[in-house]
Amino acid sequence: MLEIPRVKRLAILGSTGSVGVQALDVVSRAPDRFQVTTLAAGRNAERLAEQARRHRPQLVAVADEGAARRLREIVPRGVEVVAGEAGVVAAAAHPDVDFVLAAISGGAGLRSTAAALEAGKAVGLANKESMVLAGELLMARAAARGVTILPVDSEHSAIHQALAGHDRAFVRRLLLTASGGPLRTVPAGELADVTPQRALKHPNWSMGDKITIDSATLMNKGLEVIEARWLFGVEPSRIDIVVHPESIVHSLVEYVDGSMVAQLGVSDMRGPISYALAHPGRVALDLPPLDLGRLGKLTFEPPDPSRFPAYTLAYRALERGGTAPAALSGADEAAVAAFLAGRCRFTDIAEICADVLEAHAVEPVRSVDQALAASDAGRREAERRVARAG
Repeated sequence: MLEIPRVKRLAILGSTGSVGVQALDVVSRAPDRFQVTTLAAGRNAERLAEQARRHRPQLVAVADEGAARRLREIVPRGVEVVAGEAGVVAAAAHPDVDFVLAAISGGAGLRSTAAALEAGKAVGLANKESMVLAGELLMARAAARGVTILPVDSEHSAIHQALAGHDRAFVRRLLLTASGGPLRTVPAGELADVTPQRALKHPNWSMGDKITIDSATLMNKGLEVIEARWLFGVEPSRIDIVVHPESIVHSLVEYVDGSMVAQLGVSDMRGPISYALAHPGRVALDLPPLDLGRLGKLTFEPPDPSRFPAYTLAYRALERGGTAPAALSGADEAAVAAFLAGRCRFTDIAEICADVLEAHAVEPVRSVDQALAASDAGRREAERRVARAG
C-alpha cells in the first residue's frame, strides 16, 4: 500500500501571486496534510501579512528592506521577516521545509529554485523560466541530490500524469496542448494593430499579464517545449504542439504502439497545483465535474507558424543550445513589456526575439549566474532594438 506522509512542510515562493494564492487555497482544504513553514513574495506586505496570520509560517521573505520594515509591524509575533534575494533563498532552503513550490515569475525565480534543490528539497515548479534558463543544470542538480522536480504548469503536469506507470523507453512523442490564446481567430492582417487590452482577454485562463501575452503570441508554448525537453528528457523533435481551444485535454503522450494517454480536467490551476503538492497522493477539491456529454466535442488544430511564429523560436534556441534559450527568454520579457507599454506592436514581439536570438553568442551553461547573465543580455539587447525602432 502506498505510504503518504501525514504532514508535508511547505515553502511557497511567490505566495501573493496567482499560483501562490491558489496553492494556499489548496493547503487550507487539507490542513491535516500540509504545514506552511515559509512564505516569500514581492512587495505586497499587506497580503503577505494576511497569509502569515492565517498559516503561521516560521519565516516570511519580501523583495526589499522597505517592505520588510512594513511587514514586521503587521505579522504575528514570532514570525521571522527577511528581505531581498538572500531572504527568498533562506525561505527556499529552510531546514524545516520538505517541499518548495517555486512560483516566483520570470528569471527572478531561478536562484531560489536552484537553492532549494541544492538543499535537497523536492520542488514543484510553477516558474517555467527557471527551466528555460538553466534546465539541464537544474535537472543535474536534482539528480545529484536525489530529489524530484514536479511540474505545476497544467501541460507538464498532464504529461507527468500520462507518463505515470509507463516505461519512458516506449514514448514516441509528447503533445503539448495550447488554447490558441485570445487572438487565435484574428485575421493575420489585423494582428499588427492588436492592442494590449485585446491581447490580455484570454478565453479560458486567468493569468498574469506577461504569461497572457505569451499565450497570445504562442511564445508561452515555445517556452513549454524547452521546459518539457529538460523535465522529461525528450528530444525537441519528439515534442509537438496542438491547438485545443477548449483547454480540456491538458496534454498527451503518444507511445510507440500508437496509443495515446491524455489527462483531462476543467480549466482551474488548483488541479495541477494540488497534484504537485500532494504527490504521490491527491487532495479532494470542490472543482466542478467535467461533463464531456455536455461539451459535445473537443477540437484540435495545428498551430500556424506564419501567423504566430514565436513558438518556433524555442525550437531554434534548443537547436543552438547553451545560453540561447536564456537569451530568448530575456528578450521576450523585454519585448512583452514594451508591447504592454505601447512601445511596439504585437507582431514586433516575435521579430525582436528572433533578431536577439540570432545575434546571441552562445556559451555552455555552467552556472546559475551565467544563465541569468545570458537572460539579462537578451533583455538588454531587446530593449535596445525597441529604442532604436522608436
